Amino acid sequence: MKPIFALGLSGLLALAAPARAAEPWEQAVATEIGKPGTEMPGGVYRIGLPRSDLKVVLDGVTLKPALALGSWLAFVPHGAGQAMVMGDLVLTDTEVNSVMAKLIAGGIEITALHNHLLRNTPHTMYMHIAGHGDPAQLAKTLHDALALSGTPLSAPPSTAPAAPETLDLDTAALDSILGHKGKVGGGVYAFGIPRAEAPRDGGMPLPPAMGAAIAINFQPTGGDKAAITGDFVLAASEVNPVLRALRENGIEVTALHNHMLDDEPRLFFMHFWANDDARKLARGLAAALQHVAIAAN
Repeated sequence: MKPIFALGLSGLLALAAPARAAEPWEQAVATEIGKPGTEMPGGVYRIGLPRSDLKVVLDGVTLKPALALGSWLAFVPHGAGQAMVMGDLVLTDTEVNSVMAKLIAGGIEITALHNHLLRNTPHTMYMHIAGHGDPAQLAKTLHDALALSGTPLSAPPSTAPAAPETLDLDTAALDSILGHKGKVGGGVYAFGIPRAEAPRDGGMPLPPAMGAAIAINFQPTGGDKAAITGDFVLAASEVNPVLRALRENGIEVTALHNHMLDDEPRLFFMHFWANDDARKLARGLAAALQHVAIAAN
């Protein structure tokens, strides 16, 4: 069985599972990776690994890690003492081959390797991965592979609780235009919008936290403007209507590809970019969403 996953979402999803004590296998995963994760709906244990070590610039905009540089790993129990893992690793060009070799040696599958952005400096590639087995061993392999990159693998130092984060954006207007509620985090306003029917892989339904949701991220750039990126999760019949809607609204399509190997239905992932008036861009994204079978609120 091969799992399905997307970018994701920059790593940010709108809902988290109720707080509970970590399961032993989750504690083992956190120990091996070097950083704790978050329990998400659907039994998913997800660890965000933003590339805060990189300063990536695109069209004059310095990208926040939460906008488009958020590596992530998602684990879910699958069989007695076993787990599936999937994820998206943000890598520079020079990191790709060494990370790939270590993953292959540890039995982790590479299911896609591609760009999500255009013209960014330094250039970044996105390596989608999948694996099944002992969760601690999977986590160790992933840690050892990522240690060959500059990916920060330790949790940030504990600090006093910060004040609620605010953004220079009319987030209520964006919520109204898109018909969904976003979430502030890492200097970005992020939406995770699930499809109407949960994608399946090998017959197994996959929750949004496994990367199966549409991701839309806004980073304020001043003067009511925002840079936007993310990806639409699309059936084949939706690809060109969405592509046309985005381009008609001044939103650049930067990549179109698969993120998985054995998905049902076959899905395509369309990445996008623009930097313009945030409300204008939200209206363009909303026009594109009209062509997608998304879950009702």
